Amino acid sequence: MEALSLLQWLIDILIGVGLLWLAWRVLFSPELFKAIVLFIAFGLLMALAWVRLQAPDVALAEAAIGAGLTGALLLSAWMKLREESTQQFEQKRKRQIFVWLLAIPLLLIIVGLGYAISLLTPYPTGLSTAVAENIDASGVSNPVTAVLLNFRVYDTLLEVAVLFLALLGVWSLEIRESAIGSEPEPVLDVLTRVLTPLLVLVAAYLLWVGAHAPGGAFQAGSVLGAAGVLLILAGWRLPHRLAGLPLRITLVAGLSTFIAVAVLMILGGGRLLEFPSSQASQIILILEATATLSIATILAALFLTSRPSHSEKT
Repeated sequence: MEALSLLQWLIDILIGVGLLWLAWRVLFSPELFKAIVLFIAFGLLMALAWVRLQAPDVALAEAAIGAGLTGALLLSAWMKLREESTQQFEQKRKRQIFVWLLAIPLLLIIVGLGYAISLLTPYPTGLSTAVAENIDASGVSNPVTAVLLNFRVYDTLLEVAVLFLALLGVWSLEIRESAIGSEPEPVLDVLTRVLTPLLVLVAAYLLWVGAHAPGGAFQAGSVLGAAGVLLILAGWRLPHRLAGLPLRITLVAGLSTFIAVAVLMILGGGRLLEFPSSQASQIILILEATATLSIATILAALFLTSRPSHSEKT
């Protein structure tokens, strides 16, 4: 047992040191592409850290969104920078003094975090006891889902709203879409055909299992969004008949369902987003299903950057 405990300590130390080293290299890497690759590696190692902290829900979200889709978005932005203003960007990148100026606020944040940690009680209870006492009334048996989709559901409502507003902000910039060949590379084509159905099945599983095990709308939505990114890279685009009203309905479905449920709860004599115990499980399933579709569509649309207006390949 002592040997196992020592091994776990060594693994935790290596993860912690690795995260600090990767974070430093990301911030001070002179090459954008290298910094993005290091950021993706940082996200994967952070997911492993969350596993060690016994937070598999957060680990799934970090691996799918923090490392996967965010990495894809950064690579897409890097390609556009190369296409549009490589020389101008290289000149701005040489102003290293601004990078070093970031050390001052970062140092203040580190000091503040250290002081906050020093004030923590030796054995914090957190929300685990309160959640365990009320888990039967939540409609689910997974405590994380109970918090995110019942006890503090307004947090999830705001997260979906932030994603939607981010997409509107990107579309408002009217960024032109990068040219993608009509015929994808053979390896990418085969990979897309094999992985897309698998990713859809994984997303459906994560959505369903979220009621009693790690999973849920954000994890399922990010995996489904990854399938959308693969299809975009392979040259697929929405048909014209789906790029208008059907797309808009899907984008707002999650946020609209949250708002509709909140209004219905108030009209029924309850409080904002307070679900009746007898109907909580059904309401949570509806919220998660619509949120999954919206999150996946928003993430794929963020990668595409431009607003779909016509069909290029169906």
